[in-house]
Amino acid sequence: MNPSEIAKIAQIASALEVSGYPKPGNVHRTRDYDDMVFEDFVISGIVIGDTIREACTDVDVENPLLGKYILQAVAETDRWIKNNTNLGIVMMTTPIAVAAAISDDFDEIRPNIVKLMANTSVDDACDLYDAINIADAGGMGDQDEYDVASDNAKNELRENNQTMYDVLKISAPWDMLAREMTSDMPAVFEIGYPTYHELKEEKSLNDACLLTFLTILSQVPDTLISRKYGSDEALKISMMTRDLLNLKDESDFKQKVSEFDDYLYKNHYNPGTTADLTAASIFVSYLKSNFE
Repeated sequence: MNPSEIAKIAQIASALEVSGYPKPGNVHRTRDYDDMVFEDFVISGIVIGDTIREACTDVDVENPLLGKYILQAVAETDRWIKNNTNLGIVMMTTPIAVAAAISDDFDEIRPNIVKLMANTSVDDACDLYDAINIADAGGMGDQDEYDVASDNAKNELRENNQTMYDVLKISAPWDMLAREMTSDMPAVFEIGYPTYHELKEEKSLNDACLLTFLTILSQVPDTLISRKYGSDEALKISMMTRDLLNLKDESDFKQKVSEFDDYLYKNHYNPGTTADLTAASIFVSYLKSNFE
């Protein structure tokens, strides 16, 4: 697929995800937070376009430089927005985008993601750590092994020949994005994308985004919540979301979603990982449409 088309689709997916409202517990077009606002995310979605296009141009499958482009996109975002608005989206979008660039049809994307991730390097791992530190994002690797916050972290990665795939695999048990990136992205390709792809033909783009977000959250406990409040709390939020989805055909469903959004906001539950998975799912859906 043409790199410029892939970049446009990545920008569109970012814009549609943040516009979805009332997307519970996250910034959306009718909900700002104290430290980041709706417009921050719109700007972030726009400024990654050049990097995605570059990443998809003349891809070297044996050394796809995924870490380099993740860092480049995060650094460019940081020039415009001094918040971690899109690290997770960039981490998910980059391998999907590059996989699409080397695929002749849609069904090749998932196996190509696996191939590209397997070919990441130690330099990619170091670039990822730099991106995480620029975004000031906790949780991804800030454990005893290869602590991202350690001044010596990159030296340890080089001494032990740890690739980006390797360090994400270490993080996978407690971080959903790491788990997705070191598999063939089952939450995106088996839950999020099929849900959105069907709903966007039946409902408004806003409702398709909202229902996709709720569907993912109902089935996949959010690891941003679990890192802050524990796995039991993350599971509780998923069960509450499942109960809410059972009411989707009720006339007051949107009101109930708004009340759930208020509840999560007031209690500081932020299912940010789910938002990242939703953006990636929308991205994949539009890639699918472009391949057809």
